[in-house]
Amino acid sequence: MNTSATAAMPTNETGRDIGGDAQRVFDVVAGGGVAIIYLDVAYAVLGRSEESVRRIYGAKNRSFSKPTGIVGSLEIHDALHIMGEREKAVVRAVTVKHDLPLAVVAPFRREHPFLHDMNPFVLDNAVKGDTLNLLLNAGKLRNRIGRLCYEHMLPMVGSSANMSLSGSRYRVEDIEPELTGIADIVIDYGQSRYHNPEGRSSTMIDFRDFSIVRKGVCFDTIAEVMREEFSITLKEKQA
Repeated sequence: MNTSATAAMPTNETGRDIGGDAQRVFDVVAGGGVAIIYLDVAYAVLGRSEESVRRIYGAKNRSFSKPTGIVGSLEIHDALHIMGEREKAVVRAVTVKHDLPLAVVAPFRREHPFLHDMNPFVLDNAVKGDTLNLLLNAGKLRNRIGRLCYEHMLPMVGSSANMSLSGSRYRVEDIEPELTGIADIVIDYGQSRYHNPEGRSSTMIDFRDFSIVRKGVCFDTIAEVMREEFSITLKEKQA
């Protein structure tokens, strides 16, 4: 590991230097480095350049057939995702009103200026067909990094900080050395808020048809919000 920005102790972001840590992560990744950061759902690894993304995939032993996701925020979601007013209201209800994390899959504006200077390899590896996955409301640190990305028109991509198919990691000390060894900065805020014995990460929903891509943390509550407030019944993804 080249450098380490470690904020130890409590198991959440209260009392942390969110702005300073977000800026340090942004500077490292913008410069071509790799960052491991705390998320409420699980720790994540971020990169931006083709070289950093290849390092991440190599360390994770992950197939390039599995996309990353662009580091998201509500601003990026509003700018990039193509969806109706009802769908937008659902996203706001889940992530703002009920303060839950949610990975949103939807068609996107490929020609938006935010994506203009993104490395073509990294962009192609961050999307799936005509859809883009954005994880929203995964913690104050992640939200702030997403806002910095949008302010500077400099997108980043992220993946879970664990070996492929091994389950999410909720503490830095549980992340495999293959991954911590490639990190240029590590932000350690203790145990992730939504840690669970099943190793689940975020719940992911395809907003084109409200189908379930992945049942993750808070799934039952998210499904209840959609059902009770919008009369939406989530359905299993078709093979």
